[in-house]
Order: sequence, then structure tokens, then C-alpha cells
Amino acid sequence: MTQSIALPAHASYQAALQRQNSLTKPAGSLGVLETVACRFAAWQGQTIPAALTPAITVFAGDHGVTAEGVSAYPSIVTGEMVKNFAAGGAAICVLARAIAARLEVVDVGVLGQLPELPIVHAKVAAGTANLAVEAAMTAEQCAAALEVGRAAARRAIEQGANLLIAGDMGIGNTTPSAALICRLANLEVELVVGRGTGIDDAGLANKRRVVAQALQRLQGQSLSGTQVLAELGGLEIAAMAGFYLEGAAQGVPALVDGFIASAAALAARAIDPAVAAWLLASHRSGRNRSPSGAASPGAGAAGGAGYATGRRLGRSHLRTAVATGHQAARRNGHFCPGRCHRERLRHEPLHPDLAASWRDRPRWPADRPHRPAAE
Repeated sequence: MTQSIALPAHASYQAALQRQNSLTKPAGSLGVLETVACRFAAWQGQTIPAALTPAITVFAGDHGVTAEGVSAYPSIVTGEMVKNFAAGGAAICVLARAIAARLEVVDVGVLGQLPELPIVHAKVAAGTANLAVEAAMTAEQCAAALEVGRAAARRAIEQGANLLIAGDMGIGNTTPSAALICRLANLEVELVVGRGTGIDDAGLANKRRVVAQALQRLQGQSLSGTQVLAELGGLEIAAMAGFYLEGAAQGVPALVDGFIASAAALAARAIDPAVAAWLLASHRSGRNRSPSGAASPGAGAAGGAGYATGRRLGRSHLRTAVATGHQAARRNGHFCPGRCHRERLRHEPLHPDLAASWRDRPRWPADRPHRPAAE
């Protein structure tokens, strides 16, 4: 039975906010980093958030819609990239090592067989069907892919992760992602569908046609979130949605970064709206639109490489944010200007001339309590 998703601890958020305002800095001076630190406090249910222990899971799967010519690369590249992940040579592998993050690669739907690789073998099917003309997945395949993602989240959390990061690998997966975003966010095809891995103008027009055709198949149908995901999604996208859902159910937040992750987050939210409170956008993708509903920490690092690389870059901002409510509090204590001034006078007495100048300084008139911003 699926576990229900609780709301983050609002009392912990308020306590963390109060603590932020007592640190040795002007209130609000760190901007959005303070808000992010407070959100982590709420997610963890404590005033001072613990240091982040991230876990990255990359889900891989192929797509039957590539038969429509929507990608600049053939589907065989998916399997080759998974081999590169397993060998530690991909960008996400380097970035994961840089932050000491657990990295797991899951084959949920790669077209070819990869039995020799040291990855999680959880293949539901060898790719999806062509979503332009039929459902991408059967209901059973979609449910199985969701469970693959849930199981991956449980593994990560059991090994100590308090921040989940989902990545993707699947040639052609910007097409199902665009279709999901258009359907679930009620956006126009021209606004959402982009060039993906770099198709030309003719390829872009064809890709928009394919997405429009897929959406036309479902026009007028009232479908659940799971049904929309099965019709328009991908196996790795469904696994990512399950990853987000299970993390939220376990009380662990997830970073959402980029186009495919946003589509998965929208699908997860369509299945259970409560998941949105546990999602945080890590950066603004260079691709068209990513309306995942996840709040952004304002990292602003545009990227299009995928595989969770943007999530890794966004995580450095989160580490800084959490430190403002954790290390800064312990090292600097609480801010009291009067106490700081008294302590300085006790240990470093002012020169008599300076003391006289301070004593005789002009006072601001009592009947004018608000000093102008600039004089």
C-alpha cells in the first residue's frame, strides 16, 4: 500500500526563520539562501538543518517515438551512455565524486541488453511504444516503472541520504517530456517543444507535429495522472516520478532540475499533489519551459546536459544555504549589537580622544524616530 505524504514541519520552518534573524548578519541579507535553509529545517523537522547527504540516481530508458525522427541521435546512444556512466567517465560521475554523493544507475528500459555492467538491472521493457500513435506504456508497465523509482529512493534513504537527486538518460526523451508538460500544465506545443539535443528547424517542426499528434489522441479524455504518464511518458520518466513520490512519503526532499525532471515532477504531482511540498528546483534549464511546481533556490545555472549535472551544481548553493542555519549559528552565536559593542569596549577600550568624540556625538532627535535611508 502506498504511503501517504505528510506536509513539512511548519513549526520547524518558523523556528529556523527566527534563528536566521538572530544570527550575526542583517536580517534577510542572504536572500533566498535563508529561505532554502528554513525549508530544509522544515523537511528535517528541526530548527538547525543537518548537513546534506545527497544521493544521485540516474534512470535510463529508450523511446519508441524516436521512429518519428524527433532526435538528432539514434537510440543506441542511450546504451553507450549507460556504459560511460558505469565506467565513471560521464560528467555526472565526476561531479558526484566532487561532492561525495552516492551515485546509482538504473536500467529501467534501455533498448539493448547490458548484463555485464555494474548497475541496477530493473528493466521493465526494452523501450516504450511510439506515443504519437499509441500509449507509450501499458498500465502494468507504468506501475512497474513507478515502483522501480520508489525502490531506488528507498535504497538511497536506507543508506543515509537526506537529499534525493534524479537524473535521466534516454535518447528522444524530450519529446515525451514535452508532451507531458503540455498536457499537465495546459501549455501550447510551440511554447514547450524545443530542439532537445540540437535538431534543425525542420526537425523542430516535425517534433512539434509529433507532440501535437500525441496530445490530439487524448483530447477530450478525462485521465488520471498515472494514465497520462502511461500514455505520454517514458519508463525512466515514470521511474523518476516514483522516486520523487517515495522520497516525499519518506520525508526526504528532492532536487528537480531541467526539462525531463520537470516532466517527471509534474507527473508525480498529478498522481499525488502533496509531493510538490517536497520538491526544490535546482536551476533554470536552457530548454524551453520546466513548470514543475518545484520552488527554486535561485541558482540560476543554466544547463542542458541532463543526467543530473545541473542538480549537482544547484546542490553547492544548497550546501551554502544549509550552512547559514547550521555552522554560522554555532560559530557566531546570536546577534545583539549592544552586546557586541559592550564586549569590544571591555576588551579593547577606546582611546580617550575617541571616547570623547563618541560621548559628544550628535544624537538623532527623539521626535524623528526614523532615520532617512541616505543623507
